[in-house]
Amino acid sequence: MQLDHATIVTADLDTARRFFVDVVGLTDGARPPFRIDGNWLYANGRPVIHLIDATVQAQVGRAAPRIDHIAFRLESAGEWQALLGRLHTADVPYQLAEVPPMGPQRAELQLFVALAPGVVIEFVTALRHAQHVQL
Repeated sequence: MQLDHATIVTADLDTARRFFVDVVGLTDGARPPFRIDGNWLYANGRPVIHLIDATVQAQVGRAAPRIDHIAFRLESAGEWQALLGRLHTADVPYQLAEVPPMGPQRAELQLFVALAPGVVIEFVTALRHAQHVQL
């Protein structure tokens, strides 16, 4: 099993799209012609983030969607440094936290960005990829 996609409902589609494209590095791509405005953002040829306009009224019998956070894993020091560079260039604030090792699991570093009230984006990498980053 693997994560297929995450859907984020937002009243500010453009800001969310710009963050995921300009900072995260996803690609804005094709989306079926739904009646609700939105964007599909791609990684490695797959639509992994679906953005939906929150200004549309909720459907009867369906709870308003919400999400706590989404996490992206970066597998190399180069990917991690590139992300930090884009965050700096875009002047996006973030918080870091270290995940201590547990059994065979090595220490990891988490980086959290508050995209909007109630929407947090996490990036995680092996701590060794980010050794010079101060917590």
